[in-house]
Amino acid sequence: MRIIVILLASVFFACNSEKSNTKLEDLEAKLEFKYKAQLGEGAFWNHRDQNLYWVDILDNKLHIYDPQTKRNRSLFTSSMVGTVVPATDSTAVIALVDGIYIINTINGKETRLSDVESDIKENRFNDGKCDPLGNLWVGSMHMPETSPNGNLYKVEANGTTSKMKDDITISNGIVWTSNNKTMYYIDTPTLQIKAFDFDPETATITNERVAVQVSREDGFPDGMAIDENDNLWVGLWNGNAVAQYDPLSGALMRKVWVPAHNVTACAFGGENLDILYITTASVDMSVEEIKKFPLAGSIFKVNPGVSGVKSAFFGK
Repeated sequence: MRIIVILLASVFFACNSEKSNTKLEDLEAKLEFKYKAQLGEGAFWNHRDQNLYWVDILDNKLHIYDPQTKRNRSLFTSSMVGTVVPATDSTAVIALVDGIYIINTINGKETRLSDVESDIKENRFNDGKCDPLGNLWVGSMHMPETSPNGNLYKVEANGTTSKMKDDITISNGIVWTSNNKTMYYIDTPTLQIKAFDFDPETATITNERVAVQVSREDGFPDGMAIDENDNLWVGLWNGNAVAQYDPLSGALMRKVWVPAHNVTACAFGGENLDILYITTASVDMSVEEIKKFPLAGSIFKVNPGVSGVKSAFFGK
């Protein structure tokens, strides 16, 4: 009997391993909105107003794009803006060079919520998203990109700021699973997507481990989204694509090829969250790459055949 059980178990795990490592057919993204962003980032789909929120970090701009009208509304920020997450119908939380701010998305007025890292001149804030409790998890990065001087913070609605992780070089994508028990996080130069146990009662993390080891040949992992099956969709800097990964097996499932060299972030949007919107950058490209990818900096989209999940708003 024991031998039969062992054999059945072996067949089960072999079948599941084969399934998780099955390579799906690659896809190609199409142009959604032509724009010359220097460093398009921070893609966030607002399921309330059906708009895509995104930023151009180096141009100090918060963008709100309406796919229905093809209208892109821009708000200038007082310094480089690393990410954006909506809070209410007229406000959003943004990460600037000298701290975390609430911005009025109608008139652009900024109110500082936290002055964290305002005294660290060699750092700036980069990507960030909100956990299921509405806390902003946002990371800083070393602007020369040579030292692990950055940190990952949790910012609560009242401005209380806690350091959750240190020794980070370029803090990037961050998402939570549908059961709120796992958080995935990227420090770009490590070429790894880390997994953490997430406590939804205390909004704390433990048990750090590597979920995905990204191949250097594929590019550097940047911004990240998660789908309804808890698979990860990751923009690849220097990689011309968004990669879909199975974080349980670590397998690369497929790629969405994008006509831009540096693919930065993505977000599931549309009424049914079945459209993947993709941000890109026009910086850090050779003369040949500029000629090859004239649409770099634009917004692209693809229908990947799977839906995403609603992203949490700030202060929920």
